[in-house]
Amino acid sequence: MGYQAQFKVWRGDADGGDFVDYRVEVEEGEVVLDIMHRLQATQAGDMAVRWNCKAGKCGSCSAEVNGRPRLMCMTRMSTFGEDEEISVAPIRTFPVIRDLVTDVDFNYAKAREVPAFAPPEGVAPGEYRMSQVDVERSQEFRKCIECFLCQNVCHVVRDHEENKEPFSGPRFLMRFAELDMHPLDVRNRKEDAQEDGGLGYCNITKCCTEVCPEHIKITDNALIPMKERVVDRKYDPLVWLGKKIFKRQDLEQRGATGAQSLENPGPDNGSALDADRIGPVGTT
Repeated sequence: MGYQAQFKVWRGDADGGDFVDYRVEVEEGEVVLDIMHRLQATQAGDMAVRWNCKAGKCGSCSAEVNGRPRLMCMTRMSTFGEDEEISVAPIRTFPVIRDLVTDVDFNYAKAREVPAFAPPEGVAPGEYRMSQVDVERSQEFRKCIECFLCQNVCHVVRDHEENKEPFSGPRFLMRFAELDMHPLDVRNRKEDAQEDGGLGYCNITKCCTEVCPEHIKITDNALIPMKERVVDRKYDPLVWLGKKIFKRQDLEQRGATGAQSLENPGPDNGSALDADRIGPVGTT
């Protein structure tokens, strides 16, 4: 049995707008997107709403329902009381085009900045081999439908417009993590994430995870592991020292520093000499 619900829908464009009150019929089993379609058909024929699959798989109908970022097609009217006023507004982080439709070009620009999968040299497509456990590590991230709700709630870009240039946002930092976990990808994704993706801007509030309609653990399974890997490689003093030691040992083995042994470091305490004038390490 249906009932009349009170809606407040944001109407306007890039120059401004406001909420407009509507009273609309609600039938059993409907979702918020059904109500938006009914409004278009009966009271607001010029209202702009973006949608596609109506099955929670395209990510097109992102909006803020009662202030919370959601997919309208996955937000059931049964979750609200019959006497509850329901507000529907465009996602706030991106510029409004008209009514509930926003310009999400920022996200596609950031997607293009993520370097593509980089396989090892000499391994052609069709020759890739990896174990099932390696597949499972990043399979969760492939569920992303790019609704950009995580991008919308990330306060790094939501509250600071100036951060949009250096910061990729959780959706694309997750892509860096996915590639970093791929056993055949040879590119330094840790450096990409830190230097190009702005990983350091993220302070792991988990708001991106909370709004993900696919229930991807973006923070715990992608962003935090990526931060840990960056810290290990870039800031851990033991790793730094180990890299220095192994680099020195490698140079000594190749005779590049002039060292002939640990006791006999060579001229000028290890200054470089031509390679053909230095024997292997440990020889005289």
